[in-house]
Amino acid sequence: MPLNLTRTARDLRKNSTDAERLLWKHLKTKQLDGLKFRRQEQIGRFIADFVCFEKRLIVEADGGQHAQEAEKDEERTTWLNAQGFTVLRFWNNEILLNIEGVIDVIKRHCNG
Repeated sequence: MPLNLTRTARDLRKNSTDAERLLWKHLKTKQLDGLKFRRQEQIGRFIADFVCFEKRLIVEADGGQHAQEAEKDEERTTWLNAQGFTVLRFWNNEILLNIEGVIDVIKRHCNG
């Protein structure tokens, strides 16, 4: 039975983590250099936390569960890279404690 990724993405948007909500405050409504980001967007069989299609950039906010899922995350990143996307991963605590630094890294990738 195929996964209903549209419903999953909608549920993820409704149940965002604190880190995702904070990062979204800085990415929504073209606040980052006028670039449009979408959140919890389906790309193939995956759902990206944040994506800017114009820059082919995906930003992931990773919680503690990702430490146990490193192999799955690597497979996912490899597939997304093959589709032409760059994937930036930040730990939730990094977003919560250093949002300015995280935004600077994202800006560098968008302008580089």
